[in-house]
Amino acid sequence: MATKNSDPLGAFPAVLAEATADMIIGRDPATNRVAHHAQRAAQVECTVLITGETGTGKEVWARLLQRLGPRKKKPFVPVNCAALTATLAESQLFGHVPGAFTGAAGASMGVFRSANKGIVFLDEVGDMPLELQPKLLRVLQEGEVTPVGSAHPEYIDVQIIAATNRNLEHDVEAGRFREDLYYRLNLVELRMSPLRDRCEDIPAFVTYFSEKFAQRYSQPVWEPTAEILQHFRQYNWPGNVRQLGYVIEQAYVLQCEPSLPGSAMSDDAGGRITLPFTDLDKLRQAAVQQALRTTGGHKGRAAQLLGVHPNTLTRLLSQPDSE
Repeated sequence: MATKNSDPLGAFPAVLAEATADMIIGRDPATNRVAHHAQRAAQVECTVLITGETGTGKEVWARLLQRLGPRKKKPFVPVNCAALTATLAESQLFGHVPGAFTGAAGASMGVFRSANKGIVFLDEVGDMPLELQPKLLRVLQEGEVTPVGSAHPEYIDVQIIAATNRNLEHDVEAGRFREDLYYRLNLVELRMSPLRDRCEDIPAFVTYFSEKFAQRYSQPVWEPTAEILQHFRQYNWPGNVRQLGYVIEQAYVLQCEPSLPGSAMSDDAGGRITLPFTDLDKLRQAAVQQALRTTGGHKGRAAQLLGVHPNTLTRLLSQPDSE
């Protein structure tokens, strides 16, 4: 039992130490609280909503929930809701019967039936088409799905973990997301902190990525200087942990000087990406690819990160060796 002056969420749960050794980096207070809530949610197999900016590791935590719970050996089926096409989304999620629509020669299980007894991870759930949201609500409330073209619902047993970088409360107010669905999804919320609020964890992330990519590319492990670490702590990291990983991997791929590990970024440059290479073409190509990875392939945001017009980015992509 916790004493009056103790903080029951103040330390990383000992039971998670081994399970998270290769998944969760850092032990800041916010991460400790998330770990406690994740442990509890995993054991009762409840619906979980993971929120946070792009690149903060939402899918990592979703997979950790699977590892910690009774469904660890069952299917884990991720779905990018932002990539669901309006015409095929219902069939992709709930399946269809033969002849349900033109081209449906055979039957399809769909995501939810394929994941029966397991976990469905709905990434970017805030981008789910509004017309599909009542059907998802039905899955949450009644545990049933109706394939396209069928009049007979089927009962399934799935745990739903959803993630979003959007403010769903604002989307509810704007009519873009159903209020009842939001509350059903938000039974337990795991809120991911941006990297800029976890500066004390940056050395641990640098060590993790350095060891990972040194092994992958058969190179010595890079040891950052105190100056470089301070530079990393001061940078805003709009792409969060994912961006930090790309920066360090790029240093290994392009064999940058050890004193300049893949980035000379600073807030003085307005958050623009600059890299320590002397070959201008290589600089452009590397910067474009890093910006696209950081923004998940979004050309508009990549152009903004690079400080160029979108038409300029399109022209750079069309040049040889830009892929």
